[in-house]
Amino acid sequence: MAARARHWIARAALVAALTTPAAVGAQGMSGDYLAGRQAAITGDFRAAARYYDRAISHDRERAELLEQSLFAHMALGDFERAGVLGERVMELGQGSRVGQMAVIADRLGRGEYTAVIRQIDSGSGIGGLVDGLVKAWALLGEGDMSAALVAFDEVARIEGLAPFSAYHKALALASVGDHEGAEAIFASGAMEGVQQTRRAIMARAEVLSQLDRNGEAVDLIDDAFTADIDPGLRALRAALDSGETVPFTHAQSARDGLAEVFYTLAGAFSSEMSSDFLLIYARVAMHLREDHVDAILLAAELCDEVGQHDLAVEAYRKVPRDHPSYHAAELGRAQSLRQSDRDDAAVEVLESLAESHGDLPVVMSSLGDMYRQLERFEDAVGAYSDAIAAFDSPDTAQWFLYYARGISQERQGNWDEAEADFRQSLDLNPEQPQVLNYLGYSLVEEQENLEEALDLIERAVELSPDSGYIVDSLGWALYRLGRYEEAVGHMERAAELMPIDPVVNDHLGDVYWAVGREREAEFMWQRALSFVDHEDVSQDADPERIRRKIEVGLDAVLAEEGAPPLDVAADGGR
Repeated sequence: MAARARHWIARAALVAALTTPAAVGAQGMSGDYLAGRQAAITGDFRAAARYYDRAISHDRERAELLEQSLFAHMALGDFERAGVLGERVMELGQGSRVGQMAVIADRLGRGEYTAVIRQIDSGSGIGGLVDGLVKAWALLGEGDMSAALVAFDEVARIEGLAPFSAYHKALALASVGDHEGAEAIFASGAMEGVQQTRRAIMARAEVLSQLDRNGEAVDLIDDAFTADIDPGLRALRAALDSGETVPFTHAQSARDGLAEVFYTLAGAFSSEMSSDFLLIYARVAMHLREDHVDAILLAAELCDEVGQHDLAVEAYRKVPRDHPSYHAAELGRAQSLRQSDRDDAAVEVLESLAESHGDLPVVMSSLGDMYRQLERFEDAVGAYSDAIAAFDSPDTAQWFLYYARGISQERQGNWDEAEADFRQSLDLNPEQPQVLNYLGYSLVEEQENLEEALDLIERAVELSPDSGYIVDSLGWALYRLGRYEEAVGHMERAAELMPIDPVVNDHLGDVYWAVGREREAEFMWQRALSFVDHEDVSQDADPERIRRKIEVGLDAVLAEEGAPPLDVAADGGR
C-alpha cells in the first residue's frame, strides 16, 4: 500500500474516533480530565495527551478537552493527531487559536498551501505576524512569487513587523536564486535587530558567497563574533576563507521558509510567551523541516525548562553526528540525563564526546564539571587539565578552568596544587569574587597567611556583598583570627542571606559560643542539624560533630579534637 494511502486511512480512523457517538461515562471522564489537567500543569505532555484522549472518548463535544489534548500532542510533535483535533474544534464553532494553529501546521506539513491561505483569509489563522508570513511563504509554495512578495510587503506595513518581513523576504528571494535581491535587503538595514542574529548573519554570508563576495562574508562573521566561535560558524568561515562557493541552505524551499517563520518567532516571543507555548513553535519548525538543528536544540532546551528531561533527551538525539552542532546537542543531552538522575548515562555521553571532540575546551570542561559534581575529583583534574591544554594560547576564559581544577585538588587534600591553581585563576581574572573567596576561605581553613586570607575575602565581599557564602567566609575568617565580636555581625548577615544553609548556621553557632552567647549557639547548631541533607552530607557540616557540640559545647569538642582552644585573649574575653 502506498505511503500516502496509508496516511489517509490512518487519518480517517482518527476522524471517525472523534465523530462516532459513544456512551458517556461521567465518572471516567472526570477522572481522566483531572489526571490530564494535573499532567498538563506539571508539563508531562505524554500523560496529558493520554488522559485527555481518554476523556474525549467519553465526551467528543467539549472543545476544552479537544484543545487541551491537541496542545499536548503538538508539544510532543504529533501534528497529525493535533490537526484532526483542531479540525474538530473548528467544526464546533470555537475560535481557538491553538486549534487553528494545529490545523495550519498539519496542512503545511502536507503541502496544502491553498487550504492554509483560505483558512487565514477566512479569519481562522494563528494571528498577527504569524499569519502574514505564513501566507507569504504559502503563496511561494503555490508558485506565485509575485503574490508572495506583495504579501511580505503587507506584513512590513504593520507597526513593528517590518524587520521580520524584510528578513523573510530576503530568504524567499534567495530561495529562488535571486541573491542580488536578497543582499539588497540585507544591505538596506531594514531588518534592524533581526539582522544581528546568528542565523541571519550566516544566511547573509551564504548569499554573499553566491555573489562571489566571500571576503565580505568573512568580514561579516569576524565583525559579528569573537575569535572563539562555535564549530558551525568556524566551518562556514573556513569554507568562505578558502574561496569555496557556499550554497544557500537557510531556506531552499517554501517549506523551509515556513519552518524558519516559526523558529524566528519563537526567538522573538521568548520574553513574552511561556516555555510550553514556545515549545509549540519550535515543534512546528521541526515538523516542517526535520534537519532544522537550531529548532531541535531550542525544543530540547524548552523541554528541559518545563521539566520534561526525557523529551529533551529524545530531541537532542535527533542532531546528526556529522553536524557542527553535534557537540552542543550531546552536552545538552548529558545535562538532561543528569537532571533526570541518570548520572552514569550522562557520564557515558560526555566521555564518548571527549573521544570525538576532545579538542573543544567546552567539552573537556563540561566533563570536568560532571566529574566534580559526582565527587570524582581525580578524574575532574585530568579533564580540566585537558581543557586548559586545548587552548592555543593563554586566555582569560581559562580562569574558571584553573578555579575548578583548584577546587578538585583541594577536595583531594592536594593543597599546594590547589593554591597554585587559585592564584593562576586570579592572575587571569583578578577581581573574580568566587576565586577570591575560595582562596581566602581555604587559607583560613589551612591556617595559612590569615591576614592575606582576610584581605582576599574582604575584596570578595566588596565585589559581591549579597553573597551569603562570601559574607560567611568573612565572618569565619574573623573568627579564625580570634576577632569574635567582629565576626558576629557578618555571620548574622550571612544567616539572613542563607537562612537554611547548615554550614552558615553551624558557623554562626560557633561564633555565638565564642562570645559567650551559649544558648543562642546551641539553638543555631540545632537549626544547622535540621538543615543537613543526610543523603548528601557536606564536609563542612558534619552532623555528628554538630551533635557533639550540642551535648558538651564547642570548647570540649575542640579539646577532644586536639585543636587549639578559643583565643579568648585575642578578643578581650568572653
